[in-house]
Amino acid sequence: QLGAAVAQAQALTQQYPEAFIIWNILGAAKKGLGKVQAASEAFKKVTELNPTYADGFNNLGVTLQKQGKLEEAIEAYNKALAIKPDYAEAYNNMGVTLQEQGKLEEAIASYNKALAIKPDYAEAYYNMGNALQEQGKLEEAIASYNKALAIKPDYAEAYNNMGVTLKDQGKLEEAIASYNKALAIKPDHA
Repeated sequence: QLGAAVAQAQALTQQYPEAFIIWNILGAAKKGLGKVQAASEAFKKVTELNPTYADGFNNLGVTLQKQGKLEEAIEAYNKALAIKPDYAEAYNNMGVTLQEQGKLEEAIASYNKALAIKPDYAEAYYNMGNALQEQGKLEEAIASYNKALAIKPDYAEAYNNMGVTLKDQGKLEEAIASYNKALAIKPDHA
């Protein structure tokens, strides 16, 4: 009911314009509706109202990254990390943004920082696997996907990308098995 959440949050921002948490909810609901620009504006308001709220900067970074504003996204993640140095999600999100810039070594370093803080972070292992695969480090990529799957056994995307990596190695039967596991979890995974 994201539309209803947006309507309620907008009404509350009129009533309580300084309540950063309401702006954060508004941003999250708009992001959920795919209104990334509007979500970004709400998260920017969050960071203006409360410049010590690390989640606000992380959320802003995610929406900036989705808009292709990669340098601005990294600035937002760095602000989140300056406030909260043990923020695994911000390191993971920064890694995704660095990877999108083609900075694979920096991305992997960022994923490693996330994993040092939160060793059971399946998404960071998955993202690291993607970066390693992009580098052509296929065995390391598979090891990273396996770590993600050990933590989150129903991670269809990890099985899918492991299948891609196995295919790249010429291990077609294993790749098919991995794709089938992805499809067993998520039958509509095109």
